[in-house]
Amino acid sequence: MIQTTTPSVDGRTITEYLGVVTGEAILGANIVRDLFAGIRDIVGGRSAAYEEELRKAREIAMAELAAEASDRGADAVVGIDLDYETVGQGGSMLMVTASGTAVRLSA
Repeated sequence: MIQTTTPSVDGRTITEYLGVVTGEAILGANIVRDLFAGIRDIVGGRSAAYEEELRKAREIAMAELAAEASDRGADAVVGIDLDYETVGQGGSMLMVTASGTAVRLSA
């Protein structure tokens, strides 16, 4: 499954638009990770724990997006947009959404 943020796929012609497809992932933040991330915020540096959670959430959302497109008979998803939000009380959960347009391509 070709997945791209661009509105087209170089060298291929879109022959049919199959509609908007989405994928979502919501992951809870761990209190221990929050504590260490807070310390890193104070002393500076990157939070590897949060980066890993973001990576996991993005992979889940993109896999759901591809699965929905595949169910519709798509060859690709174009115009993909990724959004990141915190939800829940005090931003205790991380939400990643991926959306794009499922398409069929010429050979």
